[in-house]
Amino acid sequence: MRADYTRWLTEQQYADNTKAAQLHRVKKVEESYGNLDEHFANGTYDGVINALKYSRADEKANKPNPSKIKFDGNIRNNLQSYKNAVVRYRKFLNDIGFQKAPIPQQDLREKNGTLSDAESNRQRLSLERDMQAALRRNIASLDPSLKIIDDGSERAVDSGLIDTLAREVQGGLNPDCTLLLDVPVKVGLARARARSGAAADRFEAETETFFERVRNGYLALARAEPDRIRVIDAAAELPAVERQIADILDGLVGEK
Repeated sequence: MRADYTRWLTEQQYADNTKAAQLHRVKKVEESYGNLDEHFANGTYDGVINALKYSRADEKANKPNPSKIKFDGNIRNNLQSYKNAVVRYRKFLNDIGFQKAPIPQQDLREKNGTLSDAESNRQRLSLERDMQAALRRNIASLDPSLKIIDDGSERAVDSGLIDTLAREVQGGLNPDCTLLLDVPVKVGLARARARSGAAADRFEAETETFFERVRNGYLALARAEPDRIRVIDAAAELPAVERQIADILDGLVGEK
């Protein structure tokens, strides 16, 4: 495992406990299957991922742990966690916008004093990623009246303007999958207010019309990008919602 993986996880804004878990799981996989960087270089990375697969059918058939990793507890949940960690590590290895270490400025320049195309592209991708994160953290410092509005639906802002901003800031950086947990507005508000009681915050105190507009905006996005945005029926009971999510994630990891 590369030493700069921790820095990459930090730049992706993962929480400390998530970073620790990812580092632990990658290390455990490497203890059983060898260096993942070598698998990546040799074209055998998918073999490691396949060795960690354990389906719901396997679980129902009470099949034993097929991997080399020893652990206690639920086999499918444990292997899913290890497999997800390996898939995330491959995403890190494929991140061409991430530099292993700071490069002296003079080494970035060609003989004519200009950046090479490859280094220019890498710096642009890194800058765009940093800008995206910084914009979300510090939007109020630009102007107290500014707010992040992901779809332009919440406050009746023209979504075309937000889409243009997203393209300029994000470039081609989009998640592989977005889970949209959808409930009818009345159900969602009843749950939120039962949880908060009289202490409902300013957002929860908005009108049903407002929340219908928000919901319709997200559902419109899901219709526009059905392969990326998966709609979960979150009005169902918790076990049914968990099954929907697990099935989608199982399929997503299987495609990688």
